[in-house]
Amino acid sequence: MFKNLTIKTRLIAVLAFLVFELIVGFAIGILNLNKANGALEEMYSDRLLALADLDDVGRLLTLTQLDLVRATQPDAQNVGATMDRVEANVKRVSARWAKYMETEMPAQERALAERFGAERKVFLEQGMEPAIAALRAQDTARAVQIVNGDMWRLFEPMNRTINELVEMQQKTARADYEESQRTYHLVLAVCVAGLAFGVVVATVLGWLLVRAIVLPLQAAVKIAGGVAQGDLTQKIDVRSNDETGRLMAALRDMNDSLVEIVTRVRAGTDNIATASNEIADGNLDLSSRTEQQAGSLEETASSMEELTSTVKQNADNARQANVLAGSASEVAGKGGVVVSQVVETMGAINASASRIVEIISVIDGIAFQ
Repeated sequence: MFKNLTIKTRLIAVLAFLVFELIVGFAIGILNLNKANGALEEMYSDRLLALADLDDVGRLLTLTQLDLVRATQPDAQNVGATMDRVEANVKRVSARWAKYMETEMPAQERALAERFGAERKVFLEQGMEPAIAALRAQDTARAVQIVNGDMWRLFEPMNRTINELVEMQQKTARADYEESQRTYHLVLAVCVAGLAFGVVVATVLGWLLVRAIVLPLQAAVKIAGGVAQGDLTQKIDVRSNDETGRLMAALRDMNDSLVEIVTRVRAGTDNIATASNEIADGNLDLSSRTEQQAGSLEETASSMEELTSTVKQNADNARQANVLAGSASEVAGKGGVVVSQVVETMGAINASASRIVEIISVIDGIAFQ
């Protein structure tokens, strides 16, 4: 099936796979970045800030407790300013605590926070506020009694609760960090596995694609080289329907056409060679017949010369006979000598006429040839 796909389709498929892998990797990275960003935001707002608020609450409560203890000492000075600082710290604790309570927290932490809120309320109502009122009223004895009695008794459980909250925040932050690390290692493993898978698949697809392009092109170059050297006996196999397959089919058709053309040219050349041989034989025969005709013409010319000579001789004999005939009519009575000469002359004329007949027969024979 892969062989029937065009090179264009294969290239698009490989590019689509690489783009898909990039998109998937990008999506995984973005999702995990968002998750990591959310975890960091949660750790900052719900853990780091909350831990800072709890630390400030615990620190301010301790400072307030120490200020009240110092204010009850016999040598205490500026008690009013100390009380103002204590009340300011109480307000700061309330603000920090309200801010902490606005954060997201699990049920266990919220229950612990509500317990601290109740303990703090009791601490303020039964310990700190009466102590501040006594100190402002300059009732040091009452203030010492409250600070050393109810305040310390109420401060201890409240301080333990705030420490538990701080420890819980630290544990939660540590758990969030460990979860973030697990997520990081998981995402790292997935990314490495995805990258390795993508590299392997891309390498295999690239190798198959290069092989599907290079091997047919090498075969096509070899076939074209053979055709260029005059080898038309090559076997051309078409094994695919892609561009290289169509190229091989075109080379096969070209090779078949060249074979047909060469066959026709060879047949025409053979016919031309046969005709040339026949023409050569005809030329030889014509040359022989021409030579024979030349010999016959020479013989005819010789016979014509002989005929001319004979005719001339006959003409001379005829003039002589005419002279003799005239003489005979004048001297008819001269005797048999002149008659005998006439008879001999007529015999010579008869012999010449016979010779002329033979020459004419020869000329007719030559003309017939």
